[in-house]
Amino acid sequence: MSSMKAIAPYLGMIVVQLAYGGSNILGKLAIERGLSYLVFTVYRHLIAMTIFGPLSYVLERKQRPHLSLSILMKIFVLTLFGATIHLNVFYVGLDYAPPTVASALSSAIPVLTFTLAVLFRMEEVKIKNAKGKAKIIGALVCITGAILFTFWQGPLLPGFVKRPLITVQGKNSGNGSKHYKDDWIKGSLLIFIANITFSVWLILQAKVYEVYPARLSMNTLICFFASLQSAALALIFDRNAYSWKLEWDIQLITIIYSGIVISGLTYYLQTFCISKRGPVFTAMFSPLNLVLVALFSAFFFAERLHLSSLIGAFAIISGVYMVLWGKSKDCDSKVSDEDEKRGAKVLSSSTECNPV
Repeated sequence: MSSMKAIAPYLGMIVVQLAYGGSNILGKLAIERGLSYLVFTVYRHLIAMTIFGPLSYVLERKQRPHLSLSILMKIFVLTLFGATIHLNVFYVGLDYAPPTVASALSSAIPVLTFTLAVLFRMEEVKIKNAKGKAKIIGALVCITGAILFTFWQGPLLPGFVKRPLITVQGKNSGNGSKHYKDDWIKGSLLIFIANITFSVWLILQAKVYEVYPARLSMNTLICFFASLQSAALALIFDRNAYSWKLEWDIQLITIIYSGIVISGLTYYLQTFCISKRGPVFTAMFSPLNLVLVALFSAFFFAERLHLSSLIGAFAIISGVYMVLWGKSKDCDSKVSDEDEKRGAKVLSSSTECNPV
C-alpha cells in the first residue's frame, strides 16, 4: 500500500502528459477547422465544472475549509494565469506553430518552474551535494534536448507510414504552408509566454493549496472563473455569434475531450501531485509531452522525424530522470529526518519516565 502511494504521483503525471499530448493534437485540428480558442476555453471549463461541482459537494462537504474573500481572490488570480491567459495565448500560438514545436517549447516549463521555485524558496538547491547537482544538470540536459529537437534538424529518418492516417480539411487548413518564418517565430514566442504563465500557475497552485486544501472544490472554482474570464474576453474580441455554434465534428470532440480529460482529470491529478511532491516535480514531466506528440504525429500525420529528434528525446528523458532522482533523494532525506525526530522524542519520553 505504501509503495503504491509512493509511485502514485509518478503514474499521475505520466497520465497527465499523455492527456496533454492528445490535447495538443486535437486542439490543432480543431483550430484548423475554425474553432475559436476563446469559445473553446469557455466550453471546456463549463463541462469540467459540471463534473467537479457535484463531486466536490458530495465528497468534500464535511472537510471543505471556509472560503474567505481573500482565498477567493487568490483562486481568481490563479485561474487568470493558469487557465485564461495560458490557454488563450497558447492556442493563438498553436495557430501558427505545429503541435511538435509547441510541445518542444513546453519542455522549458521545468526550468522556468525550477527557477521560480528557487526564487520563492520552495525548492532547496545545494550545489555541493549529489542531489543538488543532479537537479541542476538534469534541468540543463532537459532544455538542451528540447533545443536539439526543435532547432537542429540533421538527416531525415524513414517514416513509420507513407500516408497520413488523419487528415482534416477545414477553414484554416493549409495555414501551415501559408505562414512565413516570422509567423512561426511569433507562434513560438506566444507559446513560450504561455509556458511562463503555466509555470507561475504551478507555483501559485502550491501556495493556494496550503490555505485551501480541497482539491475538487478548488478545481470547481478554477473552472468557474476560467469560463467567466474567457467569456468576457470572447465578448470583447470575438463577437461572432456563429463561433458559439457547435456541430458533430472534430471541434465538439476536442471540447468534450478537453473538458472531461484536461480541465477535469488532469487539473485534479496536477493538484494532487503538487500537494504530494511540489510544483517542480510536476513540471519535470512536461518534456515527455514532446516525445509523445512527436511519435503520434509520425504515426498519424506521416511526419518524418530527424535524427536530432531521437537524440533530443533521449536527452529530455535523461534530464527528467536525473531531476526525479534528485527529488527522490530529497524525499528520502525528509523521511529520515522525520524518523530521527520521532526517535529522539521516544528516547526523550522514555528517559523522563525511567530516570536513572
